[in-house]
Amino acid sequence: MTDGELWSYREIAAHIRVRPDTVRSYRKHGLLPPPDLTEGGRPYWHADTIRHWVTRRPGYGREH
Repeated sequence: MTDGELWSYREIAAHIRVRPDTVRSYRKHGLLPPPDLTEGGRPYWHADTIRHWVTRRPGYGREH
């Protein structure tokens, strides 16, 4: 079950500390999960979907 919070490119970018254009590029290259909702042509993801995706990204857990 999800928490119901929907994230756009902007919220995802803030969560992973990149620019929104970087998140758009990730989607273009198939690196993001499919959107949970598309409204008015704009994709949205449940926060839990993105949190789960982040744990599977290359470099996750690496020291900065």
